[in-house]
Amino acid sequence: QVQLVESGGGLVQPGGSLMLSCVASGSIFSIYGMSWYRQAPGKQRELVATITSGGSTNYADSVKGRFTISRDNAKNTVYLQMNRLKPEDTAVYYCKAFHTLYDLNYWGQGTRVTVSS
Repeated sequence: QVQLVESGGGLVQPGGSLMLSCVASGSIFSIYGMSWYRQAPGKQRELVATITSGGSTNYADSVKGRFTISRDNAKNTVYLQMNRLKPEDTAVYYCKAFHTLYDLNYWGQGTRVTVSS
């Protein structure tokens, strides 16, 4: 079992920045891949960024060049640095821990990001 707690959401003006954090507990953090998803009102949850256990990263086209995912295995934490935020980035952001080999997926409770002037 992995427990995930996100933080760092809030209200920010267009063009601003936020850093989201997701702290994991309950298992060996370093063996899991980590992803950030988001869900806007009335829309399906979508994948934003992924970082594998080996450190490889992937991003949705909509956030490439603006968002950066990173991890600190010593702190059991994954981050999402979000720059040049747009109103369409408004959503609840969730982190997920996954292990493909064992088909394991764990979700956090989400943190709300609102981009508005």
